[in-house]
Amino acid sequence: MVKKKVVVGMSGGVDSSVAACLLKEQGYEVIGVTMQIWQDEDRTVIEENGGCCGLSAVEDARRVASILDIPYYVMNFKDIFKEKVIRYFVDDYIHGRTPNPCIACNRYVKWEALLRRSMEIGADYIATGHYARIEQLSNGRMAVRNSVTAAKDQTYALYNLTQEQLRHTLMPVGDYTKDEIRAIAAKRGLAVAGKPDSQEICFVPDNDYGSFIEKNTDMPLSPGNYVDKNGRILGRHRGIIHYTVGQRKGLNLSMGHPVFVTEIRPETNEVVIGEAEDVFTDTVYCNQLNYMALSDFDEGKELLGKIRYGHRGESCTVKKIGRDLLECRFLKPVRAVTPGQALVLYDGEYVAGGGTILSRAEAERQKEQ
Repeated sequence: MVKKKVVVGMSGGVDSSVAACLLKEQGYEVIGVTMQIWQDEDRTVIEENGGCCGLSAVEDARRVASILDIPYYVMNFKDIFKEKVIRYFVDDYIHGRTPNPCIACNRYVKWEALLRRSMEIGADYIATGHYARIEQLSNGRMAVRNSVTAAKDQTYALYNLTQEQLRHTLMPVGDYTKDEIRAIAAKRGLAVAGKPDSQEICFVPDNDYGSFIEKNTDMPLSPGNYVDKNGRILGRHRGIIHYTVGQRKGLNLSMGHPVFVTEIRPETNEVVIGEAEDVFTDTVYCNQLNYMALSDFDEGKELLGKIRYGHRGESCTVKKIGRDLLECRFLKPVRAVTPGQALVLYDGEYVAGGGTILSRAEAERQKEQ
């Protein structure tokens, strides 16, 4: 029997390293690949970047591949990463949204581009070290299922994958806890067993989003007014790229009590300030819908909705109010619904689908189109 060939995306971390190890032990013909996505050609700058962008990732992944005795390559995905992730990231902030670059990277780089390249070299699957599982449901659809450990579950960032991508993907790490993965790495002699997880956005290692955006756009980014919901001017802000819905710290407003960003208005360059209760809502809108466990969203169906990666989720009902527009009503109000982030819907343990969160004004404009 011919062994199935799988390309494993290796970031140099423990999770993807163990994914490659487990698949080889299961009898697959494994090829390790690190995706070159860093943009700066200066070696010193590249070496300072951590996560899946730096040269240290390549060195760690190459060492693991050598121990596992599997072929290893570095593939250049700089152009697609710049177009689909960096430009999207910068553009969203400029337009008053808060993007999720990991979701874009998963869909268009780690899957679409890597899968295409892998199929070209005769692979049957790609694999990653995500804490999630993939299953085919009784309705025939492929879906991402929660990992066995809620503490590391990464299904939120995978909601946008297509049915074709899921059919050609393996996620062996989803059956284990993080401690078990580290133990497997240590037992197999992989030096990355104790390597810490990367926490920051890989292409903004210092977490200074504002400076990064300013360096990557020619658009003028000017200060503007803080206003309340009635339009009364409260002060001056540094530029909308420095703010997100729900933010309290760093506003430099003397209001005598804590206040929060409740809305960002790119059309007027205003940041709206309100009270704690103003940050809660029971209605969320989203577009750019992707269906996973479900082929459509039936009106009134109760699902679990997550509005950000760290959100535990709340029960909600959904209603299509346009061809590519969804209204989601939460049974309990949710805090800091942020345009640009993803609303991910779960049917039990499975990702039902999701979309990109819109402001109420954006949703109203789309309904009128």
